[in-house]
Amino acid sequence: MARATSASIAVRALVVLEEVNDTPKISFTKEDPWRIFRIMAEFVDSFEALSQVGPSVTIFGSARLPSSDPYYQKAVELAKALAHHKLGVITGGGPGIMEAANKGAYQVKGKSVGLNIELPHEQKGNRFVNIPIHFHYFFSRKVCFVKYSIAFVFMPGGFGTLDEFFEVLTLVQTQRIPRFPLICFGRDHWNGLMQWMKSRLEEKTRFISPGDLDLVTITDDVQQATDVILEYIRQVGPPEIVPKAFA
Repeated sequence: MARATSASIAVRALVVLEEVNDTPKISFTKEDPWRIFRIMAEFVDSFEALSQVGPSVTIFGSARLPSSDPYYQKAVELAKALAHHKLGVITGGGPGIMEAANKGAYQVKGKSVGLNIELPHEQKGNRFVNIPIHFHYFFSRKVCFVKYSIAFVFMPGGFGTLDEFFEVLTLVQTQRIPRFPLICFGRDHWNGLMQWMKSRLEEKTRFISPGDLDLVTITDDVQQATDVILEYIRQVGPPEIVPKAFA
């Protein structure tokens, strides 16, 4: 577990004071000024922990895929390959593809990071995380996925995976972060979306520019995905300055 920081300790102290004070309670769910402390603590704790991990790759994908699914095994293999090259593996810390990626890194004694968040359904932490970080807010968790990664892999997934895909793609397209490798793994899953964006967004409406879709690599091959990431590191390396999105 990430160790407690001064910010998180301060938040806990405020909660205790609320409970023992005779004055009316100030609830985090009702008073925005006090909620700032909770937000600050979440960022301080996560930034401190992740800054020690080193160059990492975030792997997104469905929480609903069983371990028998071929994409589950592909995620295990990819995470193993990345961990063998001393890259940390970051996931949402839950089941499905997230578990598979954490499992791969864990099995080869790599850095297996899980940015977990409590959800009403389906999300619970997996046992293959060796650097667990827990979040209350989606937005602070999303920042950490991007801030500490030098490449992104999007395995098949639902709304959450699509949300992260379009957010990271927008940050790269607008040059708010460097042109990190963006890899969509699974041609059968991703080709329909890419074809629609090509015909509708690029050619018909011109809502995106020619070449924008070239920011994305689509593959079914673990070795190709690994090579794309390693080639980026060889040619460019980790960013020497803080990306604009986080400056």
